[in-house]
Amino acid sequence: MNVPTRRPPFGPWRSPLRGPWLTSVFGLVLLVGLPLVLVTGLLSYAAYNPGLSPSNDKTPDKGLLGFYLFAWPTDPYWLYRLTQGVHITLGVVLAPVLLAKLWSVVPRFFALPPVRSLAHALDRLSLLLLIGSALFEFVTGLLDIQLDYVFPGSFYPLHFYGAWVFFGAFLAHVALRLPRAVRAVRGRSLRAELRTPRSRTRPEPLDDTGLVSTRPAAPTVSRRGALGLVGLGSLTLLALTAGQSIGGSLRRTAVLAPRGRNPGSGPNGFQINRTTTAVHIRQRDLGESWRLTVRGADRSVTLTLAQVRALPQHRSALPIACVEGWSTDDQEWEGVRLLDLAGLAGHEDDPPGVFVESVQLAGSFRAVALRANQVRDPRSLLALRVNGAVLSPDHGYPARVIVPNAPGVMNTKWVRRLSFDATTFGER
Repeated sequence: MNVPTRRPPFGPWRSPLRGPWLTSVFGLVLLVGLPLVLVTGLLSYAAYNPGLSPSNDKTPDKGLLGFYLFAWPTDPYWLYRLTQGVHITLGVVLAPVLLAKLWSVVPRFFALPPVRSLAHALDRLSLLLLIGSALFEFVTGLLDIQLDYVFPGSFYPLHFYGAWVFFGAFLAHVALRLPRAVRAVRGRSLRAELRTPRSRTRPEPLDDTGLVSTRPAAPTVSRRGALGLVGLGSLTLLALTAGQSIGGSLRRTAVLAPRGRNPGSGPNGFQINRTTTAVHIRQRDLGESWRLTVRGADRSVTLTLAQVRALPQHRSALPIACVEGWSTDDQEWEGVRLLDLAGLAGHEDDPPGVFVESVQLAGSFRAVALRANQVRDPRSLLALRVNGAVLSPDHGYPARVIVPNAPGVMNTKWVRRLSFDATTFGER
């Protein structure tokens, strides 16, 4: 029998665990998990209503890549909390699997000759795009979770374009490698591998993949141990992350949640994203001089805080769910319906979308646009109180928007102006 002669350097790549079977096991796990991460990520982008300019659209040149975008619904009110929680939690949980998969195939990056044919060059290019985009998405996503924006440019277009590069490379990789991966997994019994200790761990047979070392070292861990280590890493990250999205008593277990966002106990004692200090809110802008301007196509009204409080008040039990993956439990909000404020602006019969402007002086999303379906939902409020108490400054005093099934940044704090405009922000 002729043994294939193309082999990677045996130098540092001598682990007897490497081979098509282990690589394929990690690959099939990612094949199940990564599409779900991608889909929930694209849904998160849709939830920002990026077709609404000039505020929401952080990726103006998305072109054909935005073909799937649609008017994000307000029902069920917990949908964004679910999809974004899955996106962040699953993305974090899959990080050990991705790193293990990269470890298992690292010898191929140093195989000689580096390019053997045009087809081989295209295959290596697809791998470069796949690995590069996957690492880029994971790293920028993790940095976003912690609000560490050390990368150049805005997170939204970078993550959006990176997702589509990954999607294309992922499809190409699956089409090329899935049949071989399935054969490799079927070629060895998972049950048998899980029963094999380190003392009886043997290298896989030499083949043409370039993964099996020609001079394997003695095993320091079994394949069972390697799979268990990766699985334990993923389970640990799940336990330390999921609570920020699930809520309840599990919230205390989310030690990897960014910055420990809970400001304390009491009616306002639930998670916040940015404080008044972080966005340079001047206290005088929230005091007696504060006014709410409500504009429509043919009418404009300016209200004091006392006048806003004198309007009919309504209640909504809604959570806040942020793109970073954390969310609150349902909070009891009280305030004026956006529907009623649209009526004050002259849009009693068919309220359009609204442009919401904040007092804040720094940071992105100082103004956002809400679609007409969000304005018309009776649960959408300009909230003045939460859980029976006046809003704290960090929760948006004197008034903030709260909308069902919307990303947290769409629930603008420290609101100063509402502009209802049927031509710009109507349904599309």
